[in-house]
This record gives sequence, structure tokens and C-alpha cells, in this order.
Amino acid sequence: MTWWSATTLAAAIKSRELSATEALEAHLTAVDQRNGELNVVVTLDAERALAEAKEIDRAVASGQNLGPLAGVPMTVKDSLMRDGVRTTSGAPDLADFVADADAVPVAAMRAAGAVVFGKTNLPLYAGDVQSYNEVFGTSNNPWDLERSVGGSSGGSAGALAAGLSPLEIGSDIAGSIRNPAAMCGVVGHKPSYGICSARGQIPGPPGTLTQADIAVVGPMARTVEDCRLGLDLLAGPDEWHADAWSLNLPPARRESPAGLRVAVMASDPYCPVDPEIEAAINTVANGLEAAGAVVDYEARPERFDFAKADATFWALLGAAMAGGWSVAEIEAMAEAEAQGERPVGDLGVVGASARHRGWLTANERRLQMRKRWRDFFQQWDVLLAPISPTVAIPHDHSPNQTERLIDVAGEQRPYNDQMRYMGLFGMAYLPATAVPIGIHSNGLPMALQVVAPYLEDHTALAAASMVEEITGGTQRPPRYGTA
Repeated sequence: MTWWSATTLAAAIKSRELSATEALEAHLTAVDQRNGELNVVVTLDAERALAEAKEIDRAVASGQNLGPLAGVPMTVKDSLMRDGVRTTSGAPDLADFVADADAVPVAAMRAAGAVVFGKTNLPLYAGDVQSYNEVFGTSNNPWDLERSVGGSSGGSAGALAAGLSPLEIGSDIAGSIRNPAAMCGVVGHKPSYGICSARGQIPGPPGTLTQADIAVVGPMARTVEDCRLGLDLLAGPDEWHADAWSLNLPPARRESPAGLRVAVMASDPYCPVDPEIEAAINTVANGLEAAGAVVDYEARPERFDFAKADATFWALLGAAMAGGWSVAEIEAMAEAEAQGERPVGDLGVVGASARHRGWLTANERRLQMRKRWRDFFQQWDVLLAPISPTVAIPHDHSPNQTERLIDVAGEQRPYNDQMRYMGLFGMAYLPATAVPIGIHSNGLPMALQVVAPYLEDHTALAAASMVEEITGGTQRPPRYGTA
């Protein structure tokens, strides 16, 4: 049962085919058996979770009408607070911090009946596309222990891929849902910006009320169906707007490939993609076309310039993450850049020293691009694009992300290439669903992202279901046997 979907588990518990206690115990056993070599689940709250599961079993037995996830065990990323459980965000300064309230996304899942039994690993303050930190160490990919699970929701993706959890909550500012989903061969949905409250996530510090620019929280799972349910539970007005606002996301434009208008960006000279991933994306597009979709491999927004869009992304990202540096560090960066030096450091260092006037300029460029994307999606329903130009990378903990390199089909490319296709859509606030599309010749999963118009998350998810139908979706890593 540890390979069942969340919706399958929920139905089995509701019908009393399976108890919530049995489901939880099975997942705790899986963690005990598999997590040692993976190090993806880093904190357990087993005793309290068992008490909650038993209470749900009593409620089911008495005929109570419970939530859609009643009794489903799940883990959450260790940047999201869980009442009474330590939440570290991978930071030594928070190694002993115990939250006194649930983060809003965690509370939403628990209100639906989910039993949160553990926390999953991430990089320091969710600031990398690998998942390692001084508090809990390195998480290893279930497909190859010498490879990264991705990041920053890497422990989340690894737990899903290894059958340790059927459902997760990730967060994404530079691709932190989509990258690890791709690296581990699972599904993740990055919602439209602003529709899911992230209050209770670290960073910023505990108690922060700001929702950072670009940053979102969203569901991760092994099926698109589970991500659709997760989005329905997470989306809605936050506490600032709930008295007057409601959220009614548009239905999917199409529920089948017939008539679906699909644009394809399988690679780009600005950020070359591994030919096998490029070919796999085109194969999916061919499959959709054969099923009745209208497909175009050249369509782009008006005056599309990947390099300029990418520069805007890094400027906005740096501003959104600038709180991670001291004033003195920011001033030193500004002085160095004024002398023509290239910023060197970790995620967000590019653009971190910009003045507010610079941010206003970048934001206007972003709004101009958002308008062009809006016009583009008048003609097209979805865009298929890469997530990363490569599959899961070998562990690389060398300092300064800006100095790291990755191998893309034998060519050494900048480490930050892994975030360019994700940043392109994230900074424009567009929804995007990561979905597996097959296995590379080196045995590692490949994936694409289905991008849809702003607020049309259900169009992205519906198209991702079509992709899932063509490719078979999530596969079990060979080390855990066949399905």
C-alpha cells in the first residue's frame, strides 16, 4: 500500500477496506526500511500521528463524514511549520526550533483529514537545487544514491519516489517543486502565484507574514490526480482577503487531447537541453498530436527573448531573496558590481544588491512579459517545456553555486542552467505542472513542465494528465522492485 496514490488510500480508508492506522504503520515501516540510505525523511512525529490515525478510525467506524484525505499519511517539507514539531529549514540556527502552530498549507491538509507523520529534507533555507544541510546531511536519489534528489523540495520528491509518503507539500521560487519532481520522477504542481497561502513557511524567520515575490507552495505526489486534489485543498484567499474574496479557478480548457492547442519549446540555444530529454518532449507532443491536439514546435510569445527574460528573472529573484544577506554584505556586493565584478555566491546573489529603482524596472519588464504570455495563451492552451536541461546531477557541495558546473550531454554548462526554464515561467506567475516522461539511457527519470495561463491551473493539470496517459507517469525506482 505504500505505492498507492493518496486518493486510492483515502477511498480504501473510507470504505473500511483499510484502516488509517494500518496505512500509517505501513509507511512508518517503509521509512524504517528504506530511509537509511536515502536520508529524505529527517524528523518523525510517529506517536502523535498514530493517535490521530486511531481517532480517524473511530470516526470512520461511527459513520462520520470526514474530509477527502481522512486517514491518509503524509510528510511535509521541513520549511513548513508543524505544531509541536521542530522545523529547521536546514539551518543550524533553527536546529532546535519547535513550531507552535501549523503553517497554513499544513493546516489545510490536516483539516482535510491527512495525518502528517514526518518532515522531509531540503537545502539551507531552501536555497539550492540540491538537498543537503549541516543539520541533517545529504539526501540521496532513490534512482541512484550518488545523485541529488534536486531541491529545494528534494526530500519531498525523494520520499514520494521511494514510497515513503503518497503526498507532499513543496515550495517553489526558482523551481523548487518542479526540479526535484523531475529529478526523482514524480509529479509536482507549481500554482499560479498568490492563490495558495504560504504563511508559516521558513524563510523568512518564524512569524514572517510576507509572501515573497515569485514564491509559492504547491502539492507534490506520484499522480496528477493527487496533485489536483492537493491544489483544491491549498488554494483559496489568505487571511487578509478571506472576509471579502473567494477563489473560483477556471475549469480546464480541454479534458482530452482533441482540439487542445499545444505549443512546444523542447530546447533553446540560450539554454541547450540534453538531446534525449528534448526528444522525449517532442515524442510526447507527437503523441498528443496523434490523439487530436493541434501542435506547434515554433510558437513563442511576441518578441520572445529568452536571455532578456532570464536576466529579469535573476533580478527579481535576487530582490526576493535579499533578506538573506546583511546590509554590509549587500553594500559590498553593490561596490563590487560597480567595479564590473560578476556576483559570486549562492542562489539569489545575482540582483541582491539592486536598489528599489532597479526592482521597479525589472518588475515593469516582468509585467510586459506577463502581457505577452497572456496574449500568447489566447492562441495556445498550454506550452510544453523542459524543467532542467539534464537529469539528476551527481552530488556537488562545492561552495558558490555560481561557480558550479553541470554536464549536459558532455558539455559543461553553468549550474544555474538548471533554473532557467523554471524561472522563465515562475517570475511571470504562470502555473506549471511537472510530470515524468520516461527514463533516460543512463537509467534516470526525465520530465517536462506543462505551462498554462495565469490562474488556469486546471488546464495545466488536465494537460499533464494527458501526458501521464501517454508516458505511463511515475515509475518505481528499480531498487524497490516492479509495480
